[in-house]
Amino acid sequence: MKDQKEIGKMIYILSKQMKRQFDKSVSKNEITSIQARIMHYILEHSPERDIFQKDIEEEFNIRRSSATGILKLMEKNRMIKREIVSYDARLKKIILTEKALKMEEEIAYDIQRLEKKLIKDISEEEIEIFSKVVDKILKNLE
Repeated sequence: MKDQKEIGKMIYILSKQMKRQFDKSVSKNEITSIQARIMHYILEHSPERDIFQKDIEEEFNIRRSSATGILKLMEKNRMIKREIVSYDARLKKIILTEKALKMEEEIAYDIQRLEKKLIKDISEEEIEIFSKVVDKILKNLE
């Protein structure tokens, strides 16, 4: 049982450290790490389909109330806007504003830099094993 607690603690520390590092790098744009990741997600996926709040909730594994709060703040700060879609007046797609688009190159760079830092001195095989272990842990927590 002790080992399982230690794994949970290690994951918690890793998560906090990653958030701290990414928050620090994106703070120059006066945004948080989750806002940056959401903006990056919208930019990457909106050319192929409309993006809605539900997509954000699922992609980032956050509750509806959390997504609502984050997106409202992003809207208030003029990073996103919501537009009603022609095929269903109940749905509002999320669109990045010019302000957000201007930040995107820097955000993509920050994400790439953090990803490179995470895997420094780690082999492809170790990354593959880590990925499989994380998938198993996530399944265990469902």
